[in-house]
Amino acid sequence: MFIIFLPAFSIAQRIDNTATQRDIPGKGYFRFHYDNDFFSRSRTDYYYTQGYSFEIAHPVFAKNPLSKIHLRYRNRPRLDGLAFEHFGFTPTSIKSDEILRGDRPFAGVIMLKSFSVSVDTARRQRLSSVLSLGMVGQAAFAGQMQTAIHRWSGDAEPHGWQYQIRNDVVVNYELNHERQLIAVPDFLSLNSNAQIRLGTLSDKVQAGLMLSLGYFDSAFSSSLKPRKKNLQIYVYSQPLGSLVGYDATLQSGLFNRSSPYTIPASEINRFTFQHNYGVVLRVRKFYAEYYRTYLSREFKTGREHVWGGVKLGVAF
Repeated sequence: MFIIFLPAFSIAQRIDNTATQRDIPGKGYFRFHYDNDFFSRSRTDYYYTQGYSFEIAHPVFAKNPLSKIHLRYRNRPRLDGLAFEHFGFTPTSIKSDEILRGDRPFAGVIMLKSFSVSVDTARRQRLSSVLSLGMVGQAAFAGQMQTAIHRWSGDAEPHGWQYQIRNDVVVNYELNHERQLIAVPDFLSLNSNAQIRLGTLSDKVQAGLMLSLGYFDSAFSSSLKPRKKNLQIYVYSQPLGSLVGYDATLQSGLFNRSSPYTIPASEINRFTFQHNYGVVLRVRKFYAEYYRTYLSREFKTGREHVWGGVKLGVAF
């Protein structure tokens, strides 16, 4: 089994739970996600330093009032759910009590996300929509979280969180479309994808490809019921390129402009390259994934960055 590198244009996402390679068939599921740049080969501790989420999907969430704003295919199989998401960013050093000019600002984000996934099995396509509501800033308690983890692990206590991006509201909406282009049943899948994301946290657009190789069921099957295979294992490669309009974790929120340090709009790289690659194992109702992500410079004086993540889930 191997990773094939494909050129593509897509959006740089920190935590993405709706992509086809992360499909968990059934009436619903629960999944936990954890990211940390400690998983990278260099074991760094900067930029996207940590993120985690809890997500749950079940037919009962179709009655959630927020689900009414989701775009979906009519009279097609669908899955609705909620996710809690929390992540943080730091500059290249967490030892200084001074602002590190030209480096990434400290920032924390906390969100509740309502999502809906519908499948058009005849045309082999999926439509996902996500509404995110939350806060960026001190209210996300990312600094307290990092301090507690460093104390628990015996690492040096972080300094500089007093200069983090200030509190502002997060309201973001995104649409994701995926279509199967090539498939060798059970062994290979090549999909196109497109996304648009608008709101107060980030504004981006995307178009791209995703390749899966291994032994697995198609995410575009005729129903969302559990499939026949008790054991599935596959690798995926997802090179991405982002067109960036706005990023509140770099530039501060749209309404509160009192942050002590931000990256000027003129210093933001409007195009970034990202590559996700990983392996997924499904055994009956259980789901496990390990992956790594490479991201090019997000701003002109920044650095490239690498992090890794794990996902563990169970279907209902």
